[in-house]
Amino acid sequence: MLRLLVWATLLLGCCHGRFVVEKNSLKVTAPDDLKGTYECAIGNFGVPQYGGTMVGFVAYPKANKKACKSFDDFDISYKAKPGAFPTFLLVDRGDCYFTKKAWNAQNAGAAAILVADDKDEPLITMDTPEESGTADYLENITIPSALITKSFGDRLKKAIDNGDMVNVNLDWREALPHPDERVEYEFWTNSNDECGPKCDSQIDFVKSFKGAAQVLEKKGYTEFTPHYITWYCPEAFTLSKQCKSQCINHGRYCAPDPEQDFSKGYDGKDVVVQNLRQVCVFKVAKEHKKPWLWWDYVTDFAIRCPMKEKKYTKECADGVIKSLGLDHKAIDKCIGDPDADEENPVLKVEQDAQIGKGSRGDVTILPTLVINNRQYRGKLDKGAVLKALCAGFRETTEPAVCLSEDIQTNECLENNGGCWQDKAANITACKDTFRGRVCECPVVKGVKFVGDGYTHCEASGSGRCEINNGGCWKETKNGRTYSACTNIQDDGCKCPDGFKGDGKHKCEDIDECKEKTACQCKECKCKNTWGSYECGCIGGLLYMREHDTCISKNGATETGWGFLWAIFFGLVAAGIAGYAVYKYRIRRYMDSEIRAIMAQYMPLDNQGDVQSHSNHIEM
Repeated sequence: MLRLLVWATLLLGCCHGRFVVEKNSLKVTAPDDLKGTYECAIGNFGVPQYGGTMVGFVAYPKANKKACKSFDDFDISYKAKPGAFPTFLLVDRGDCYFTKKAWNAQNAGAAAILVADDKDEPLITMDTPEESGTADYLENITIPSALITKSFGDRLKKAIDNGDMVNVNLDWREALPHPDERVEYEFWTNSNDECGPKCDSQIDFVKSFKGAAQVLEKKGYTEFTPHYITWYCPEAFTLSKQCKSQCINHGRYCAPDPEQDFSKGYDGKDVVVQNLRQVCVFKVAKEHKKPWLWWDYVTDFAIRCPMKEKKYTKECADGVIKSLGLDHKAIDKCIGDPDADEENPVLKVEQDAQIGKGSRGDVTILPTLVINNRQYRGKLDKGAVLKALCAGFRETTEPAVCLSEDIQTNECLENNGGCWQDKAANITACKDTFRGRVCECPVVKGVKFVGDGYTHCEASGSGRCEINNGGCWKETKNGRTYSACTNIQDDGCKCPDGFKGDGKHKCEDIDECKEKTACQCKECKCKNTWGSYECGCIGGLLYMREHDTCISKNGATETGWGFLWAIFFGLVAAGIAGYAVYKYRIRRYMDSEIRAIMAQYMPLDNQGDVQSHSNHIEM
């Protein structure tokens, strides 16, 4: 066992890096002398409320201050009464695992646990213990946890001792970046299934999360990449028995012995090769535009090829690959030769990826989930991880799964979220989001509403009158409908002709007769109608609307017949004149044609005289 510990130390100690403690903020709102925002480190267990906040007050127990025992033994309870603030239990570090403290606090009714450090040092990440015997309660811890500095803890204790009510707000809204409509995440895992509770929790998570992960990936909401940790063997030990059994490619890529016993079972190099195969399965599946098949392979391999049944082999892996329709030859080519004294390009990329970049620290804990380049802290549970992924989307771009009742509360259901709404048209500016709600004027049937989203929204652009009449006045009476909305203008409401008003809430009929805007001739008589008017004439006269005048019906008739007779006789005269011209031109044409014909066969008298005279001269 000692040799194993020395060997593990050599493997782990060869790679130095930077570990980043993931934090959220703790805001104290009372008492005044403690008001402010403080950093705290997110525990790697329980369920942090990524994307959300939690309000409560801090309690410090008078007994069992380190929370290493059940609070029932001290007759202490922190279960919240109806209408009361949740309790954030403050406990001291030391004497037992962080997880034990959280479990006892949760059973006592606390909504969250704050662990005060027992020495002045930078914040660390509270992790789960490695011992397998602790697994029973680990999976049942659901309250969020945070480590605070010793100095801040002392100030909280002092305020509580003085009788002050310490109100705090735990805020995870900025714990994860949320820049756009796609979340990129990595899962650092291991194919080893003999490493105790952590290995069991990994495969349980993969099995439960597979469905959600594949749906998110297929629809383009996420981009997932699996990763595997390997170490290299120090050069001085490359030819040692331990290095040869735990490493491939001459000590370049190593993994600890699965059973932590070099004398039996599988070796670390078997784990490295299987890890490499899983990376290559993902690589080949991604090249064929089906990266989500990785989840199927890892799940099926864990079920069909466990170490305990001595099936952790290439033959079993190839059977799984074949059943998924993947190209095993391409995967074998990707794996390469584990015995070659050269770098493996795939594992070299994996080792380089372990080193932290930007805001992400080195990956040193297995399993590790990295979301938008920030390491996730908390329970590896489907619901908890899905919440964290949802917190990584820019607000209003979350997929539907993030807005389900199991994930968050729809704030638009209560008082419409305080946003504008048109109950008659069933239109609202309230848009439910994972982080809460936004008041944003909607787009309905291609029509965009504009406004502040809180007090008003108006339809704008073409087609706006199709949506609740563009928010304008509209009324039907006596079978006639008038509207103050027109698609000619992009916005605003204007009362139609014959009406006056603001166009939005009211348009009143204009009495043209009373206001003397129509029927103003001496003989005219006016009758107002809704939206228009009717004009007539007294004494049997005829009203001409375009001239707003009255004329005699008889005079109009006589004048009409005279006009018609004039037109008729004009047409007749024109016809006769045309016919005379036509006859004249025809006769002249015929005369010229006849003369031409007669000239050919019957010489004229003058032509004969000329001919005779000519003959006489020649003689």
